[in-house]
Amino acid sequence: MPTHADPVPGGRPGDLERATALSGELAARGVHGIVLAYVDTAGVCRVKTVPTAKLPSAATWGVGMSPVFDTFLGDDGIVTTDVLGSPDGDLRLYPDLDRLVALQAQPGWAWAPVDRINQDGSRHPGCSRTLLRRAVAEAAERHGITFRAGIEIEWVFCLGDAPDGEFVPATRGPAYGAARQVELGDCAAELLAALAAQDVDVEQFHPEYAPGQFELSVGALDPVAAADRSVLVRQTVRAVAERHGLRVSFAPAVAAAGVGNGGHVHLSAWHDGANLHAGGEGRYGMTARAEAFTAGVLAHLPGLTAVTAPSPASYLRLKPSQWAGVFTAWGPEARECAVRVITGSVGRRGREANVEVKPVDLAANPYLALACLIAAGLDGVTAGAVLPEEVRGDPALLGGEEAAARGVRRLPTSLAQAVAEFRGDALLRTALGPVLADAVSAVREGEIAAVAGLDDAQVAAAYRWTY
Repeated sequence: MPTHADPVPGGRPGDLERATALSGELAARGVHGIVLAYVDTAGVCRVKTVPTAKLPSAATWGVGMSPVFDTFLGDDGIVTTDVLGSPDGDLRLYPDLDRLVALQAQPGWAWAPVDRINQDGSRHPGCSRTLLRRAVAEAAERHGITFRAGIEIEWVFCLGDAPDGEFVPATRGPAYGAARQVELGDCAAELLAALAAQDVDVEQFHPEYAPGQFELSVGALDPVAAADRSVLVRQTVRAVAERHGLRVSFAPAVAAAGVGNGGHVHLSAWHDGANLHAGGEGRYGMTARAEAFTAGVLAHLPGLTAVTAPSPASYLRLKPSQWAGVFTAWGPEARECAVRVITGSVGRRGREANVEVKPVDLAANPYLALACLIAAGLDGVTAGAVLPEEVRGDPALLGGEEAAARGVRRLPTSLAQAVAEFRGDALLRTALGPVLADAVSAVREGEIAAVAGLDDAQVAAAYRWTY
């Protein structure tokens, strides 16, 4: 579990001793450097690295990095707000020692997620990991609710020697086909071994729908640890692929047409050790608070898409009738609805029941996405929100009058529409705070400007290797 406390200059009690011991253990295992990782507003993982011997210093005094990356774009362009985007200033990156792990597919390296604080020790308002950690703590204190979360990872394997950055699938087999598993069996086996050695609990791993596409599902964790795990899994997938002469893309769309890569979020709310999504008197075993939580998520989805689907390429993926969940609808095991209610198998429902939020991809910063989903759900709990009528089948087939009567509306079809919805959602902006909310808007608007005049194929190409 991640540490639920902000770092402080000089370290918390025991940090120096623990970091010193870990440094020695890692050095004895042949680890020479440590990757300090965080995710920026655009959804790109940024890193600094330190020699293993410098871990005690990093854990107690942090490592310097400019706050300018809060307003970086996917193409490394920079936008500004009234607070962020300046070349001035410095932050300190503090590794979470609870999440430190030796990287099995990168011999000689370890990895840790970081929190970012200001040099005076105050919280940096742009740190999304700190934001999520505090959101989780506040939910427990104010509502008595804890959460378990898991983020699905979808990607495509590409031939590493494809010309000029083109996407050439590394497999020829059909969707969910055994041929794909055979073609990449050695690579897949090494990936599973590396993840197991890093204590990543893999639930499923299989070929997916699009050419060259695979999906990996992991066990649920505390939301902060779940976001950390999402970043670590992607680092590992990329490293294993490189060892096999392959390239991977987690981009929402690697091509203009077809099914894209998702990053569906599974989320469940708990109280006193009991899953609120099971054993209740509401629909499909939900308790009243679980229904209200789900209703809150559903109500805020239009604005949420600016956070969960943050790239212009995201909207090449978010198309009807492609299991992307592009309508404000929910249903039991409904894969075309934006919110899928999962009951779990008889005998395991208390453990497995959750909601899956589908209009999410891996261009999203997972810390921001989870923080906003939790805020939206808790808004529903506070208001005693009521779920509308469920939808079975494909919401795209509903007539206009019926859809309107049932509260089913199309989610934004462009990033510009999503930003407009986000700007109008006071709950989400408050949850992020003014500095980070403005950064989200500015970065999204920068991405929109960066692809102005490009057609769909060019947009897909522009972000193909960003994520």
